[in-house]
Amino acid sequence: MAISSYDISSANTELARRAGYVDAQWALPAINAVELRRLQRRSNLHATLSTSLWLGLTVIAGFAVVATAWSWWSIPSVAVYAALYGGASDSRWHEMGHGTAFRSRRANDVIYYLACFMLLRGPTIWRWSHYRHHTDTIIKGHDAEIAFQRPPSVARTLWRFTHLQGGSELLLRLVRHAGGRLDDEAKELVPAHERRRVVLESRIMIGVLLIAVIATVVLRSAIPVVLIGGSTFLGGWLVVFFGITQHAGLQENVFDHRLNTRTVMMNPVFRFLYLNMNFHVEHHMFPSVPYYSLPSLHGEISSQLAPALPSTWAAYRQIIGAFRRQQVDPNYEIPLELPKIEGDARPVEIGAESWMRGPSGEVIVGLETSFGLGELRKVDIGRHSVVVGRTESGSLFACEGWCTHAKVHLGEGAVIGEEIECPKHNARFDCRTGEATRKPAKDGLTTYPVTVSKGRVSVHLVGIDSVGS
Repeated sequence: MAISSYDISSANTELARRAGYVDAQWALPAINAVELRRLQRRSNLHATLSTSLWLGLTVIAGFAVVATAWSWWSIPSVAVYAALYGGASDSRWHEMGHGTAFRSRRANDVIYYLACFMLLRGPTIWRWSHYRHHTDTIIKGHDAEIAFQRPPSVARTLWRFTHLQGGSELLLRLVRHAGGRLDDEAKELVPAHERRRVVLESRIMIGVLLIAVIATVVLRSAIPVVLIGGSTFLGGWLVVFFGITQHAGLQENVFDHRLNTRTVMMNPVFRFLYLNMNFHVEHHMFPSVPYYSLPSLHGEISSQLAPALPSTWAAYRQIIGAFRRQQVDPNYEIPLELPKIEGDARPVEIGAESWMRGPSGEVIVGLETSFGLGELRKVDIGRHSVVVGRTESGSLFACEGWCTHAKVHLGEGAVIGEEIECPKHNARFDCRTGEATRKPAKDGLTTYPVTVSKGRVSVHLVGIDSVGS
């Protein structure tokens, strides 16, 4: 059943679903479960240092723009500022959106919203778009983030590097959404209960941009719009420069990330700007691993992957060759010889444990296969925290995260049979009912229903609002 266009529409979604492309089982390499959990740990320190360096350099470059206006020195000042503002912000948007950079959910969200503004991307709609990109990667007519479509056009690709068209489309989309007119793609991607948020976010972003325009008029200086908004256009070339290396020229409608995604060895400067997303196959296979652990993940599974390309230039040579062939034959795809994969096929782990909040309060917390016997996982939902785990008999459960005796999080505790034990005073609670079964706890825990659908575990957070989710 062929999908004839790349348009994200309900008709194409239905075609993709009938063809078995939606929420499919993907080939995944084998990796030691203990080692994977170690790699999945998030670090506030690591993310703070990296983010502070990026923001610090951006601020310094911004001061240089103001200080050198408008001399010849303003050209390199604007170029550097725009690359950091409208280019390097893309990888920050990406990692904070996954919720994997910081251990703190609030910190991830703050930088995510900032990066969304820098890129003129509506935060909610792009969360849902990227969610689909990970569950159905490069599935034609269903993945909204297939940037380089077939047959490729050299002129169109070069034009994309200016970001004039792409930036204008993003800005006009924000304007339409601010007016309450959601496009068909937004309606397809964003569930009805979150569409009001799309409108509100767009209005706030347009409001800030208007303040910059007013400041430019009042001050009779272009500096405000260069610093706020304009550099999205001027620095967008860097988004395209890195983005083209991810999937361009590779296969469509396959269930193996080794066939539709590439890993490229890049120099340290590129890796800082790109936040290690050059390890892109590894990221798509295990998006719950933070960017600073991707090199280690590559070391663990590289023997089961196609050889990484040795440089950015090597990637571009491969892509240019593929584009030339696809102009003549749009069905041409880069041939790859793959080593035997040792793992089982399974759905893709989405990454952020509380990305998707459904209308009934359900939150996806991970793959069913990722919960080992006796495992506990802390999941923060807005101002609330729950613990999700599997008992020694194999039953999944979810309950409030804080012990009712003392403010100690149970996610650091232990599963004993069908009970969860507090790590500080050894109070115990029944995982199924929340009843306190051992002193010093007297009051029970609130428990929440857990369901499994298409291999993913969802917790139904009855009575918890969506603030911060």
